[in-house]
Amino acid sequence: MPDTQNYQNHTRWNVFVHFVISPLLAILVIWALVCMIMEFDWYRVQIFLLAVGLMLVSLASRTQVLTVQNRIIRLEERLRYKELLPAELATRAVELPVANMIALRFASDAELPGLVQRVLSGELKTSKEIKMAVTNWCADHLRA
Repeated sequence: MPDTQNYQNHTRWNVFVHFVISPLLAILVIWALVCMIMEFDWYRVQIFLLAVGLMLVSLASRTQVLTVQNRIIRLEERLRYKELLPAELATRAVELPVANMIALRFASDAELPGLVQRVLSGELKTSKEIKMAVTNWCADHLRA
């Protein structure tokens, strides 16, 4: 992963999950479905259901990891707001949607107050807009 991070290179791909497990499970599901269609047998239905179940377990585990990560980011950002923002702005900022908080985590301490103000005023609405507005990017290499 590059030392400097910005909007163009901040997406994190988990090689094992995105390029090994998910493709293998997708191939397994498709293969089991094709086998079941070509020659119907209850054993093939069982194999297909097992393959679908494995894919769903994989998706559920990834979703749970990302949910926990987002909760931690929300907590970190709320603490950061209390440290860096004026009391009134911090009070309003903790009510931001989680997606906005997640996007704001990339902002440096110096530019955070201005960006929070822009988000609260409605100037920046989406996480993409917020991330693109960050000029001094703080890298986050510890994401799940």
